[in-house]
Amino acid sequence: MANRFVLNETSYHGAGAIKSIADEAIGRGFKKAFVCSDPDLIKFGVTKKVTDVLDGAKLDYEIYSNIKPNPTIENVQTGVEAFKKSGADYIIAIGGGSSMDTAKAIGIIIKNPEFSDVVSLEGVAPTKNKAVPIIAVPTTAGTAAEVTINYVITDTAKNRKMVCVDVHDIPVVAVVDPDMMSSMPKGLTAATGMDALTHAIEGYITAGAWELSDMFHLKAIEIIAKHLRGAVENTPEGREGMALGQYVAGMGFSNVGLGIVHSMAHPLGALYDTPHGVANAIILPTVMEYNAEATGDKYKYIAQAMGVEGTDKMSVEEYRKAAVDAVKQLSKDVGIPADLKEIVKEEDIPFLAQSAYDDACRPGNPKETSVEDITKLYKSLM
Repeated sequence: MANRFVLNETSYHGAGAIKSIADEAIGRGFKKAFVCSDPDLIKFGVTKKVTDVLDGAKLDYEIYSNIKPNPTIENVQTGVEAFKKSGADYIIAIGGGSSMDTAKAIGIIIKNPEFSDVVSLEGVAPTKNKAVPIIAVPTTAGTAAEVTINYVITDTAKNRKMVCVDVHDIPVVAVVDPDMMSSMPKGLTAATGMDALTHAIEGYITAGAWELSDMFHLKAIEIIAKHLRGAVENTPEGREGMALGQYVAGMGFSNVGLGIVHSMAHPLGALYDTPHGVANAIILPTVMEYNAEATGDKYKYIAQAMGVEGTDKMSVEEYRKAAVDAVKQLSKDVGIPADLKEIVKEEDIPFLAQSAYDDACRPGNPKETSVEDITKLYKSLM
């Protein structure tokens, strides 16, 4: 079987990278941008950093901001109507996963109107046409939605997140500028950073992993482990490192899948509006312990990438524990809660477990699982 790898046509990295947006838009012959960005980013002047670039180049644009932290079907559908009225011919997505996921869904539906119900996009939808061209500008160092073929939309009627996977949605240009991430508060920096680490670790051990994806994931773990603490303290080196690390993780997991950490995190976001990175960070060490027996010697290399020394002299059990402990320590150092006690209600666990089992990420888990197994994992985190 052939292994497919899909990446952006072009990506820009480093401080000041947003200046390249005007050149890309002009060079591609774009006329008007539909700028997707959430209300807080507009309020605090983050979106303006990009619109100033557009203004400076006399490029036309219109802003769409009906975007929630866990974007909904309604956010997408109103966005589709706004895009149609705008006369825009490309999208600039500015924000975290919420803005980029909304932009992807809008872009897909505009070019594939038969999926306008949004619900039919769940899973691997048989779209025929590429999305409206998207220039993605992340403001968080976590989701890597700017380089992935995935997006997640919440179905509020069913209290569940729909994971959508489509090669037609990947942004044509990614602009990864650490200056766009400098205003992130500590809590969000920690949560999104742990989301990126989860992407790297789950992508490394997922059933679909292979040599090319392993290369990206191990490097991403190394970069994130080295820079997340600094990013939380808002050091320039930390911000720049995390901007790169989360993107490298995205290059990998987008092409091979994830596992049940994400499957278990998604329903927490849908039911309780739990920040995705926080949910992942809390669940990750417990699921790593659960999956350990199905990972061969990979935890040895995870431990090494996390900065653990002496792994060559450790037994299998020792380096597996060392890898998990290193993840727990990083999570603790950046202020992530240790359990789900303040989030999950006991009576909701059956619904959460079934939702997690039905989630599109679950089949990628390296160890076969069941609703009963997932139920036990949720309860162990209480």
